[in-house]
Amino acid sequence: MTKYGYDKLISELKNLKEVERPKNIIEIDTAREHGDLKENAEYHAARERQLFLDARINELTQLVADARVIDPSTLEHSKISFGSTIKLEDLDTEETFTYTIVGATESNPEKGLISYHSPLAKQLLGKIAGDEVSMTLPKGRVDYEVLEIFYQPIQF
Repeated sequence: MTKYGYDKLISELKNLKEVERPKNIIEIDTAREHGDLKENAEYHAARERQLFLDARINELTQLVADARVIDPSTLEHSKISFGSTIKLEDLDTEETFTYTIVGATESNPEKGLISYHSPLAKQLLGKIAGDEVSMTLPKGRVDYEVLEIFYQPIQF
């Protein structure tokens, strides 16, 4: 993953541990004060939230522990690789698309960030500018030409 993706995970993990989890503990304590726990909807909702928070904290902790941060600016982008920003042209519609290949946890297709695990990225990795690629995507068969490959820092 990129440094941006890693920092995003660390930020979410910190928020869950330091803000959301303590707030949830207060919600559980407040709900307990309302009496019979068997029929206390607030208590059961707070406990479900606690389970969700604990699961997400565990998931993020594991992701951070296993993370391999790569600086795409240090990679050569003569071929499509992790961190490459690519311009594609749909050969049927002549519409152009720009995507950046990122780690799975930082993908956001609406912002042009696609995971290197995605069907599109898998079929593009290793291609060079000028290559024509026929691919089968969820929307069907599409023919693209790789117009340009470059590095562009992720900006939000």
